Amino acid sequence: MSDYTRNLPAADICHLGPNDLFVELHRGKRSADEHSNRPPLLFVHGAFTGSWMWAKYIPHFIAHGSDSFYLNLRGHYKSRSVDLSRVVFADYLADIELAIDTIVDGYQVAPILVGFSMGGLLSLKTAESTSLSGLVLIDSSIPSQVHAMVPYAHPPSPITGLVVPAPLRPENSSLDETLEDIAFQRKYLSLEAANVFRNLARPYGETGISVAGENITCPSLVISAINHPDDDLRGQALALHTRSEYFGLPGTTHTGLLVGQRYGEVVTRILAWLDSRPT
Repeated sequence: MSDYTRNLPAADICHLGPNDLFVELHRGKRSADEHSNRPPLLFVHGAFTGSWMWAKYIPHFIAHGSDSFYLNLRGHYKSRSVDLSRVVFADYLADIELAIDTIVDGYQVAPILVGFSMGGLLSLKTAESTSLSGLVLIDSSIPSQVHAMVPYAHPPSPITGLVVPAPLRPENSSLDETLEDIAFQRKYLSLEAANVFRNLARPYGETGISVAGENITCPSLVISAINHPDDDLRGQALALHTRSEYFGLPGTTHTGLLVGQRYGEVVTRILAWLDSRPT
């Protein structure tokens, strides 16, 4: 099994706040006399995961010259362990705000927030009330307004219990993920806070999280994995709700957008958006 984290260059490491949030900083590659005016990037992972999930992305953003911070929410990966049964959505929002404040203190500019899945919805809620230089949502969990526009036809069963076990990944390749891609995820996937998971979207039988799209004023990009026409409609609805650019990628899976064989198409689209982003 290839562990994609093993071949990454060394990162600058810091631990933030009372929960010792583990943050990796990979600095953009620039010549000695080159000064980048690009805002730094802050990557927010999804449920059950951590900064390791961005392993395939990291070299591309280093080469792009972007300083990139990879946050681990409390209780995830190498952040200090916490009682996940007591963690709520607002706790993760506080973790992101702490990371943003730290970046602003160091760079004197707000970061561009890049969120995947649960991290996308957390990023959306953050952007509702926090000044950002930009927002990228990769197959984001949807706010309640988007669910109302394009509801899930077959919602899963309501979440029970205090924590949610990591999803089972079968030992066979998926549409766009190889056996090694799946084995890599199985190595690191961990528990998630049930109180947070229940709020991710209406399909889980809860009210969901409301996001006032009109309050999000920074440039933004929505990216969706498309396996069904509703996936595309839902992504377009999210882009409409947030006045974002939209990129749908047919024939890809949710996690495949980060670790699958076509992840490079997503990275290429993000880098193009970064280079053309209005300032």
